[in-house]
Amino acid sequence: MVGSHRIERLNKMFRRELARLLLTGIKDPRVLGVAVTEVRVTLDGSYATVFFRLDGSPDPEGAIDGLTRASGFMRRELGRSVRPRKMPALRFEADETLEHVKRIEELLRQARESDGHGGG
Repeated sequence: MVGSHRIERLNKMFRRELARLLLTGIKDPRVLGVAVTEVRVTLDGSYATVFFRLDGSPDPEGAIDGLTRASGFMRRELGRSVRPRKMPALRFEADETLEHVKRIEELLRQARESDGHGGG
C-alpha cells in the first residue's frame, strides 16, 4: 500500500502544478479556459492521465492538441518542481463528469414531472 500512497501524493502534486502551469506558463490560446480536474498516475509511473474541464472553449479536441503540444514543457517543469522517481508520459482526456451529472439531473427532473402528471 505504500506505493498507492505515493501515487496519490503524485496525483495531487501533478494536478496542482499542472493547474499552475496552465495559468502562468502556457500561452497556446487553445488551452485558455482549461482547468485540470484530476490526474491519475499509473502504478508503475509510466503514464499520467490528465483530466480537464473546458470553462471557456467548446473545443475539447483543440484543447487536447494544445495540451499535447505543450506536454514536453509541462513534463520538464513537473520534473523540476515535483521531482518524481520516474517522469510519466502525459495523456489528456476531457472530464465529462459534469456533463453526466447534468444529464442525470435532467432525466430525474423529467421523471418527476411525468410522475406528477401521470397518476397523482
